[in-house]
Amino acid sequence: MARAVPAVERAFDVLELFLDVPELSAPEITAKLGLPRTTVHELVGTLAERGYLTTSGGNRFRLGVRSFQLGAVYAERLDLAREGQAVAEEIAERCQETVHVGVREGAGVLYVAKVDSSHPVRMVSAVGRLLPAHCTAIGKVLLAALPRAEFDEVYPEPELPAMTAGSITSRAALLDELAAIAGGGVAREHCESNDAVACVAAPVRDHSGAVVAAMSISAPILRWNDEVEQALRELVAEGAQRLSERLGSAPAA
Repeated sequence: MARAVPAVERAFDVLELFLDVPELSAPEITAKLGLPRTTVHELVGTLAERGYLTTSGGNRFRLGVRSFQLGAVYAERLDLAREGQAVAEEIAERCQETVHVGVREGAGVLYVAKVDSSHPVRMVSAVGRLLPAHCTAIGKVLLAALPRAEFDEVYPEPELPAMTAGSITSRAALLDELAAIAGGGVAREHCESNDAVACVAAPVRDHSGAVVAAMSISAPILRWNDEVEQALRELVAEGAQRLSERLGSAPAA
């Protein structure tokens, strides 16, 4: 890796302070970074001149329009399907099971990325396929993030259609499960969309922290047990967090 340039590093240190607070004065920046006062004045002066910082009155600074423009260009060039496919490939390589990334479409889940299991026995699914959200782990994660008013619009009726004998068929039961998912972060599906498949899923967030997608790992029940499920729950949470970070979400604490 090329040698880091100290002046550039200090400039980024200044800018990154504004990820946590909207405004700072030059003395506050000096105190937070432990840099000489003259150095800070030179840094904020240069950044302000280039439009990366702007003054907000009273000798206080905030991020300028140039910072916004760079962030907007980055956001525009992000592609959930492309980024999801890349992370799904990494996760599938580690677990050798099928990995999906999906988004909600009304009361359904649309798969936007998929990597097949390397095992000869695998689930049959396809990118672009729409499944009932309440029957899938991905769908449950996405539904758990909905405000109650929006959930009621999606599911106005008390009864829900089933895909298998294991599917949730009542709105009340679905709400109970979604409450548990909202608290724990990972959803589980066992033979609810396919009689022979179990699945776990975790939320994917964008730069604002909103849940915009979910990642799942699925496996035939002949390879499923409590130990496998726990390992896959941890792995899918890791994969979803990695994809979230690629979409601009803050790194996990």
